[in-house]
Amino acid sequence: MPEIAPTKPQHQYIQTKSRFPAFVAGFGAGKTEAAVLRSVMGLLEAPGCNRGFYEPTYDLIRMIAFPRFEAVLNELGLAYTLVKSPSNYIDLHGYGHIYFRSMDNPSRIVGYEHADADVDELDTLKKDDAAYVWRQILARNRQKKPNGQSNTIGVTTTPEGFRFVYDTWKKNPKDGYEIIQAPTRSNPHLPIDYIEGLKGIYPEHLLAAYLDGQFVNLNSGSVYASYNRTAHNTDEVIRKDDKGAEPLFIGCDFNVTKQAATVYVRRDGGNQWHAVDELTNMYDTPEMIDVIKGRYADHQIYIYPDASGKARKTVNASLSDISLLESAGFYVRVNNRNPGVRDRIMATNAAFEAGRLFVNARACPTVAQSLEQQVYKNGEPDKSSGVDHQNDATTYPIAFEMPIVRPVANVNFGFAL
Repeated sequence: MPEIAPTKPQHQYIQTKSRFPAFVAGFGAGKTEAAVLRSVMGLLEAPGCNRGFYEPTYDLIRMIAFPRFEAVLNELGLAYTLVKSPSNYIDLHGYGHIYFRSMDNPSRIVGYEHADADVDELDTLKKDDAAYVWRQILARNRQKKPNGQSNTIGVTTTPEGFRFVYDTWKKNPKDGYEIIQAPTRSNPHLPIDYIEGLKGIYPEHLLAAYLDGQFVNLNSGSVYASYNRTAHNTDEVIRKDDKGAEPLFIGCDFNVTKQAATVYVRRDGGNQWHAVDELTNMYDTPEMIDVIKGRYADHQIYIYPDASGKARKTVNASLSDISLLESAGFYVRVNNRNPGVRDRIMATNAAFEAGRLFVNARACPTVAQSLEQQVYKNGEPDKSSGVDHQNDATTYPIAFEMPIVRPVANVNFGFAL
């Protein structure tokens, strides 16, 4: 039998023992080829079982999947029968069937079962559609294997921003969900000018996804465009030793059931601000106070709140939110009113660009994700995704301590006589 030599990330994906692996990679990295190889090899290893193979549309099944499978099966010298529309399956003689289905009508993913499946370009679907398709495929993946092994589903896709694949495999992966990422350059078989050609077509902010296989904000209107998870990462943490506990600087956003806070430490003589902890989904201001006092009991606390908290009450009490913070013994730093939204955004982006603002993404995953994901909608920061609460908490201290100072023009008035 001829030898097929996959690339290193392809081999890692094909050979993994995880139940739900995902191969997320740039254009031309060999994602579909990896899916085809995984499908064929899986059937050879578990004869008598069936497999599913899913593409976003039937056109892609006909134009991409069928030719790729035929090429691999012919290369391996395996006997098979390809049955096209309306049945759409391959009978791999002596081993089993591979059923091909489209994801553009998830309600039709019914009436059959398989032991394993491969899903190509899942991230091209909208988040809710992809989640529905995934549930439908999971329901089909129930054929019992004679060798007693677990049923598996593999995903191969280009990252399309912060969608279902990001949420499921990168942000909050459950047990058995493994992600393997690879750049386009991991494929040594591409034409020599392929990558340069892509660079000439796509803007720079898309190349991180389409060349490097990374999850990035694909909207050109990113609110915090200056933030870069790698360049602005920090390993700084809260310090507490025999000499005492260092002061903490906390931005706080008031909301009912959605209060958020970002905790900073200062370094380099106070010139640098490092986000090192976060509080999310606090119910109200009293709960926020209790958590801060409990978690940072020995630290001096400086709070930078939403200025509207001077009059606002997120709990049924006689004291305002800011009065509650002051009564708790915190040092409250706030102006009479909030700075303009655009001024606060400009101050934060300027701090990133000046090397004065950093985020410990491991300790502050929500802070990092929120900075990456908020975009402009109709010229204003989009609040529909819910990431604005954490971003408000992150940026209040920066706007207070590093405000945008607008130059004032001196105008000389002259009078004609």
